[in-house]
Amino acid sequence: MTVPYGSTVITEGTAGSADLAGSAAFKRFSNQPLLLVGVGAATISASPIFVVLSGASPVSTAFYRSLLALPVLVAFAAIERRRHGDRSRKQRLTAFAAGAFLAVDLILWTHAIADIGAGAATVLGNLQVLIVAGLAWLIWHERPSRAVGSALPVVMVGVVLVSGLIGKSVAGHHPLPGVGYGLVMAFAYSCYLMMLRRSSADSAHVAGPVADATAGATVTSLVVGLVGGGLALHPIWPAIFWLAMLALISQVAGWLLITSSLPRLPAAIGSLMLLVQPAASLGLAALILGERPSLLQYLGAALTCAGALAASLATVKTEATASAPGLATTRQAQAAPRPPA
Repeated sequence: MTVPYGSTVITEGTAGSADLAGSAAFKRFSNQPLLLVGVGAATISASPIFVVLSGASPVSTAFYRSLLALPVLVAFAAIERRRHGDRSRKQRLTAFAAGAFLAVDLILWTHAIADIGAGAATVLGNLQVLIVAGLAWLIWHERPSRAVGSALPVVMVGVVLVSGLIGKSVAGHHPLPGVGYGLVMAFAYSCYLMMLRRSSADSAHVAGPVADATAGATVTSLVVGLVGGGLALHPIWPAIFWLAMLALISQVAGWLLITSSLPRLPAAIGSLMLLVQPAASLGLAALILGERPSLLQYLGAALTCAGALAASLATVKTEATASAPGLATTRQAQAAPRPPA
């Protein structure tokens, strides 16, 4: 039996014990935002694989990914609303506007996949880690910790290596346009992450923000497709199957996990942890699509993951130490600055 989060149903005998144990385990999992965002990033790492296998145009990919995910997310949001009440109009509009940036990101990302390969395009788009850290500092005064500052150069070297700009990459045929798409989509992705994080802050809602953002992405990609062309309204098999997998695995499961954790993590840490996705995508592209990244690209993926994980774990350890009872005042003063909640 499934036990809703925050409640415990106990029946007689072994069944009650199993329910209680399952509920406790789920609570422990849901109270680990770093783990949640890591699992979510790993979940969406298959996204570029589904995109390539579908063979759909960039606009069609963004539109059907959002459209097919929307009914499931709306159903989850309705259940959530009965438990936690309605969200404010401002929160809903912020999430919907975030979806417009998501549509731009998805369209440009699909273009970049064709130009520089699935793995490299996904890594390159994650230049968002610099943009998010900078904007969060300027707008919300979330000063990056020392761990983040130390990790950023390592991560960015990894991004440059994995993009294929250094050495010879055999994936993709147009590296310069691909890099251009990657830069613009990194900015769009950053705006999406920050607005989605803001729309779900101080709220128990998870499915609601993702549903609103997905609705915004659906409308935006539809408008782009109708105005600029490239939208096929009648996809055929097997394209629709891969797009449905993209919608359910990435847009629903992956982003529900990520959205549940972003408000509970500093913006820089959340964006760093999302770099697990492109590094995993590089490996999946080699395994499933036959892309053969160079040794430098593999090295870049390793640096990207190692830097992100090291900074995240160091920050969590610092915050746990700073919040432990009985610390001396001098130790609190020496602790790395903590971003506001």
